[in-house]
Amino acid sequence: MIDSINVKHWMSQEEACEALGVRKQTLYAYVSRGQIEVQGDPQHANRNLYRAADIATLLKKRNLGRARKNIAASTMAWGEPIIDTSISTIVHGRLYYRGRDAVRLAASATLEEAARLLWDMNGLPRFPSFEPVAFDGPASARVYAALARDAANDPARTPFDMSDSLNQAAGLVGRLASNFVELRSDEGPLHLRIADAWHAARHADLLRRVLVLLADQELTSSSFAARVAASTGASLGASMIAGLAAFSGPIHGNAIVRVREFMDEARRSGTGTVVRRRIAEGAALPGFGHELYPQGDPRAADLLSAFEAPDAARELIDCVERLTGKLPAIDMALAALVEHCGLPEEAAFALFSIARSVGWMAHSIEQISEGSLLRPRARYVGPAVAE
Repeated sequence: MIDSINVKHWMSQEEACEALGVRKQTLYAYVSRGQIEVQGDPQHANRNLYRAADIATLLKKRNLGRARKNIAASTMAWGEPIIDTSISTIVHGRLYYRGRDAVRLAASATLEEAARLLWDMNGLPRFPSFEPVAFDGPASARVYAALARDAANDPARTPFDMSDSLNQAAGLVGRLASNFVELRSDEGPLHLRIADAWHAARHADLLRRVLVLLADQELTSSSFAARVAASTGASLGASMIAGLAAFSGPIHGNAIVRVREFMDEARRSGTGTVVRRRIAEGAALPGFGHELYPQGDPRAADLLSAFEAPDAARELIDCVERLTGKLPAIDMALAALVEHCGLPEEAAFALFSIARSVGWMAHSIEQISEGSLLRPRARYVGPAVAE
């Protein structure tokens, strides 16, 4: 039932009551408590429509039940919130940075301005450029090496000093960016320096936009990892490494690898053939659909509206939407952007990591300032304990 609900954006009163198994009065109670959003039906003046995503959320909670073990499980898999934060949130399919719509912010803001907001600081931070470390290996390995040096040489300081922490954070973002991209200048906004390094000056504004859109997204796996490290008293450099390590997985920040494979498969074997085969096999459609954006990822929609996606990417997007109703997520939009701009193959992961490092620092600093240790308990399911 939930899957069928997610395909629709809005439901009639009758459909909502049937899905929830309730009477009209109970539906109205959900609306009055703010659990279901309602709007007028544009085709019928005297009828209302009810947000399908809100109904799906209620059903999911009901199915989980409230047993202690189910509550614990639900918090760790796209479930109930477990950490208080003032950094970012997702409300009715829109992403907000400290109460400001991230998509609207991305229309003109730089990553420095997004960091000022997410870090809740007065002036603009400066992300310095550094000489990349000498390292024989891919850029991502060079980044780990550079950050490890910072983490080892910059132990956590006590007592906590906000100004010092913000300066450290800006330096770490600059070091991470400098080792992903060999920046040739130390002046100007970071997106202009990245565009210059990649010989993509005419696409600088697209790089600015995507960096802002990707700066944070509530409590992602990588932000949680950064917060856990920070909660132990680890340095910001160590927290940055923790965030990057979690981010590197192919079902998180490095999802671009699976998206690119999907696109290449579609080119080789035909878009319609590949999509239909994957649907029939129950296989994933990388780059499409997002658990937190049942009506479509607004970041992807905004980014794709800012440039003409390559034909192959556009054909894949259209085909998946036509056959499944799923809309592109930010990973698909980012893959299309990299191809459109003619950027290096590793550019997608580099851009995502650079942008999200701002969020990792925001979460790490917030966690340090709270002074609490994050230490969840495990539910043991192994062999019986011998006494």
